[in-house]
Amino acid sequence: MSGFWVGLSFFGEQSMSPINRFTSPLQNTRPVIVVLALLALLLAAANLRGGLVVFAPLVLEVRTALGLTAGEFGLLTTLPLICFAVISILVPALTRLFSSITLVIAGLLLIALGVVLRLVPHYSWVIVGTLLLGSAIALLNVLIPVLVKVFFPQRVGLMTGLYSITLSLGAGMGLFVAVPMMQWFGDWKAPVMIWAILPLLTCLFWLPLLQLRERVKPVTGARVTLWRSGTAWAVTLYMGLQSFFFYAVVTWLPKILMESGLDPLQAGTATAMINLVSIPFNLFIPILAARMRDQRSLVVLIFLLSFAGLAGLWAAPEWAPMLWASLVGMGAGGALSLALSFFVLRTQDGVQATALSAMAQSLGYLLASTGPVVLAWVHDLSGHWLHALLLLMCLQWVQLFCGWKGAAQVYVQPDHRSSD
Repeated sequence: MSGFWVGLSFFGEQSMSPINRFTSPLQNTRPVIVVLALLALLLAAANLRGGLVVFAPLVLEVRTALGLTAGEFGLLTTLPLICFAVISILVPALTRLFSSITLVIAGLLLIALGVVLRLVPHYSWVIVGTLLLGSAIALLNVLIPVLVKVFFPQRVGLMTGLYSITLSLGAGMGLFVAVPMMQWFGDWKAPVMIWAILPLLTCLFWLPLLQLRERVKPVTGARVTLWRSGTAWAVTLYMGLQSFFFYAVVTWLPKILMESGLDPLQAGTATAMINLVSIPFNLFIPILAARMRDQRSLVVLIFLLSFAGLAGLWAAPEWAPMLWASLVGMGAGGALSLALSFFVLRTQDGVQATALSAMAQSLGYLLASTGPVVLAWVHDLSGHWLHALLLLMCLQWVQLFCGWKGAAQVYVQPDHRSSD
């Protein structure tokens, strides 16, 4: 077991947040429990996007099998973001009733149930399954980043980076294996079923951690509100704007590039680069952030990358589409990882981290859900994509301002706290 920690120490850091002075619930437990906790967290992260995005490559087959219009299918992609916004804000209240570990297991079971219901050949059941799936993912979206930091307070940078990578890889696997599996099995339901089985397997790693639930509940389950904290609002807007940017660009970049003269293969390859190049940024941005007193230099770097990519798409999209998409992906991956890092770096304990994660993800995903629609609206009004890209470039300045404030070495100031 000592070798395991030696390996982690290569990426070790001393986070400037007082959260790393916690007594980890894993302290004085058997080494196997520490390993199980690490695997459980990463496997949970792998479940947070695949069940949603797997429908995207199967759009024609799903619409044909269920007899859906384009609008009805579109609702299946919009509802989860609404669930993220609505359910996330309720998570702190749930942690006062149940241990976070119990809630994670419940969330994983609901993900499996939601995916299964999305296979029922009736649209009403597909809607119910989508609502369950979106709600369960919203629950885990808030809890897993906090538990990463509560379980491994001395390795918040590394663990946040690994969490971000696993989240991205889960989404990537959902997209890339869907069509090959459908062709192999001759049924579009086959790749979808993976995302009903994986959360059940993940539960097997979480069940032994139930013995820690009484240690975890006190550090995640008190009441705290942050609505009057300027730092909390800065982090929330940074989270929302980076999500707005990501969902808007990923939705419309293929269309933007094809209207610039690229063929569908070139446009699709360039869009895929966004996820590919984000992976190293997912890992190393949190590690660097945890070593710094403030993260303003990272905020500026991320801004420059994203802005340069957008400026290239605005000025000459056909000249170097792979370069522009790569710059956008670096900025998007770095912004997401930094936003997740703020949940611990700007808070003083797990209770505050839970409250900040809930606030930022609730309002953040509400803002993100408008991204593709707003860009489409601007395009329809102007007749081209230049004004839409210009809007994103302007919003990057707003994101820079919010990130600058959120990156300052100041902790959120709660409005109210009680232990009920």
